Amino acid sequence: MEKFFKKLLKDIGEDVNRKGLRATPKRAAEAFQYLTHGYTKDLDEIVNNAVFDSDDDEMIIVKDIELYSLCEHHLLPFFGKCHVGYIPDGKIIGLSKVARIVDVFARRLQVQENLTKQIAETLLKYTQAKGVGVVIEAKHLCMMMRGVEKQNSVLKTSCMLGSFRKEISTRSEFLSLIHN
Repeated sequence: MEKFFKKLLKDIGEDVNRKGLRATPKRAAEAFQYLTHGYTKDLDEIVNNAVFDSDDDEMIIVKDIELYSLCEHHLLPFFGKCHVGYIPDGKIIGLSKVARIVDVFARRLQVQENLTKQIAETLLKYTQAKGVGVVIEAKHLCMMMRGVEKQNSVLKTSCMLGSFRKEISTRSEFLSLIHN
């Protein structure tokens, strides 16, 4: 990757030997590996058996989980927050595991619509919940820095599974709670 970034700098007309750019290819390669480290993560290791028996059957919500990702179309960042809710069916998942699941998928080249669905389906897979809801609100630099250059636009996506999809009251409760 380091060679690629050096070539990229040359191709845009930069002098890769000037003082400010000498270490840039190495730093850029390390940054790109970090920003996409979700590809190297194993979900079973992330969850690490942190799914526990519980007789709780009320909605559990983790809101305002920060996320940072890269648009797969332009390799530019998008960032925002993710809200996750689920209704347990005998099992709950460790709180930090919800945020870690968000990170595993966010730290890959993405489109927000797919990211939202991947998080919801993964949470459902590990908890076997009665329902799962995920909402992501994010700003996309591919829309802010180039193209239409709209600085204040926010993309909101949702994925509702199980009772969150079937029951309007469950979906409404979730949406109300994440916006309070």
